[in-house]
Amino acid sequence: MASTRDNLQWPTGCLDLSNGTQVMGILNVTPDSFSDGGQYDQVERAVAHGLDMVAQGAALLDIGPESSRPGSEPVSSVEQIQRAIPVIEALVQQVEVPISIDTPDVAVARAALDAGASILNDITAGANEAMLSLAAKREVPIVLMHMQGAPKTMQQDPVYGDVVVEVRDFLLDRARQAEALGVLSRHVILDPGIGFGKTLEHNLVLLKHIDVLIETGYPVLVGTSRKRMLHELTGREDPIERNYGTAATVAWCVQAGVSIVRVHDVAPMVDVAKVARAINQTQ
Repeated sequence: MASTRDNLQWPTGCLDLSNGTQVMGILNVTPDSFSDGGQYDQVERAVAHGLDMVAQGAALLDIGPESSRPGSEPVSSVEQIQRAIPVIEALVQQVEVPISIDTPDVAVARAALDAGASILNDITAGANEAMLSLAAKREVPIVLMHMQGAPKTMQQDPVYGDVVVEVRDFLLDRARQAEALGVLSRHVILDPGIGFGKTLEHNLVLLKHIDVLIETGYPVLVGTSRKRMLHELTGREDPIERNYGTAATVAWCVQAGVSIVRVHDVAPMVDVAKVARAINQTQ
């Protein structure tokens, strides 16, 4: 099984996880994402923002061509490809950090890999097993995320018996299926899916007990950035004003041993991660 202490390596690149939590910069190339929709839906602006995030310390970039906010509608493969591929093609010529494609669409994922992306990020955890087969064939890492329901309906009264156990068992099952289809265990990354079919209480319990996922031995990715749970806790309605709430969750994740945090505001969260790592690593 994979170790969260190992480097994440694949034929065309690597991600150093040996020195603690790494920061993934979110680059949504959509008109309708919940906090930054329309800001980076032009290629030039998207590329410039990606370069800025790398300069600020992002260890990897996650390109999102389809919003997965609560209530969102699916976007066609053609539209996702038109949004994402020019951005990926431009960025891979200018940055050395790995680029992830955030999509459950196999055609989009394949096009992104062809364009130079090297990590797959699937909010459906490979519900379409062709995605798992693609990861296996290309020998690239894949993020498997838990979601109850689908984005359009996921926040309509989500219910669990034991959310920590159910999320862990679901992700382990998907990891085993990925491995059965040829994905290397060291290429599997688990994401509890904060905000995806979960109430505030579910999200808090998952964060409180994130060690349960870390103890599986797989690298764990957590995305809390600007999410509604932070509005519920702080009263901050504007997602852009949820920076301090995001910072608190990032510090918690670093202390717990999460491998990757996925954020909108790279520079401050890199600082948070550096300080939290230094405290955590002091004997």
